[in-house]
Amino acid sequence: MEIQKNIWYVTLLLTMIAGYCDTVTFVAADSIFSAHVTGNFIVFAYQIIKGSDIHAWVKLLTFPVFILAVIIGGRIALKSTNRYTILCWEGIILVLSGAASYIFGYLENTAEWTVYTIAMTTVFAMGLQNAFGKLYAKETHGPTTMMTGNVTQASLDLGNLLKNGLKDVDVLLSFKKQLVTIIGFLVGCFLGAIAGKFFGLGTLIVPGAAMIICYWYHRES
Repeated sequence: MEIQKNIWYVTLLLTMIAGYCDTVTFVAADSIFSAHVTGNFIVFAYQIIKGSDIHAWVKLLTFPVFILAVIIGGRIALKSTNRYTILCWEGIILVLSGAASYIFGYLENTAEWTVYTIAMTTVFAMGLQNAFGKLYAKETHGPTTMMTGNVTQASLDLGNLLKNGLKDVDVLLSFKKQLVTIIGFLVGCFLGAIAGKFFGLGTLIVPGAAMIICYWYHRES
């Protein structure tokens, strides 16, 4: 029972962090998605047809950065006995990214490359979280950075519940699990939108610290 409860908490935390980071970078870093990196292809294509300058091409950098992060996440998993070591590194990167935003924010005429660099480090951190989700799928109730699959499963479960009522305990449990991922991500997006608009990329320190605390709690896992 304790293990199951722990999975609920970890799932909620990771989905909130992914939604938060994805929205913060979109709002405060020139519409860059940090968790749902394929969304950057859409933004790139849109900006190109609208006649955007070279900044639109920065969106394409998220893809190789993400791939590199997943590869490194796999290497970390091979060398570590603690499953949550990947999340620790994610937290450290997010904290450093947020701190860098505040440090450079005090400087006058902060260069645009600073914003893009912080966005890319956030993409890297989300790549590590994606690697964690693939390598340790049983540690969460579903993908924590992209909700399409979770919404699909929730819809199938809802259809079965509407047809058969609440009699199928397994379907009901599956539906509840998907709701945790979806609601967690939505709450994270909402908080990230507010934080990104009013406080900027420096707020990445918050999810970073939460991730490090998560690792510390599971350091003997």
